[in-house]
Amino acid sequence: MPRLAANLSWLFTEWDFLDRFAACADAGFTAVEYLFPYGTPPDAIAARLAKHGLQAVLFNAAPGDIAKGERGLAALPDRRADFRAAFATALEYAKATATPRLHVMAGIASGPAALDGYKDALRHACEAAPHLDILIEPINAKDIPGYLMDSFDLAAALIAELKLPNLKLQFDIYHRQVMGLPLLAGLQDLLPVTGHVQVAAPPHRAEPGDTERDALGELDALGYDGWVGCEYRPANGTLAGLDWIARL
Repeated sequence: MPRLAANLSWLFTEWDFLDRFAACADAGFTAVEYLFPYGTPPDAIAARLAKHGLQAVLFNAAPGDIAKGERGLAALPDRRADFRAAFATALEYAKATATPRLHVMAGIASGPAALDGYKDALRHACEAAPHLDILIEPINAKDIPGYLMDSFDLAAALIAELKLPNLKLQFDIYHRQVMGLPLLAGLQDLLPVTGHVQVAAPPHRAEPGDTERDALGELDALGYDGWVGCEYRPANGTLAGLDWIARL
């Protein structure tokens, strides 16, 4: 049975953000992740984690201005200072909430300068936070057109090239399937560099189904002992959709 973390940016959205911690603990979760916590003071989040016996396992460094279409700053050479400031803020949140890993979003960019900027940002992040896992996640081009990190091959190549001990892959089962790539073989091949897994079912990013449950079973068979983030969009409300967990 994999260790499941509720993604509070996707699940329990029937509650206000700080109230989601109690709701997910009542539902049986012991860990949480979320996308961008920056609208809430870190001490307030830490207090809810402690009150409800929850562990925070992952969140993202700030992506820039989402309203203007930004989806990460790391690969934008002219936003180097903004990225470093955003990452410093992420570290403050990670320290306050005892979160052991951060996802660094690449951004919408292309070309050699963007890739070089991305490498520089990853080096900075890994060296600034050697006690944390820094994660990179391939995201399919349908969900975020033009996103630099849109390839599992690229992610694996960067991890091999940069040789940073705390740089790891965020393996999202939904994105892998939308890309049309082999799922179980990908888990087998990439597990050595994987630091976190997330799950949802295509095409609508809904509750995991048979294919996704098989993938989680494969993770068990491979000896994966990390967390699996439940980053899906409930089809008919969070609580009504949690019965998939009982079928694992």
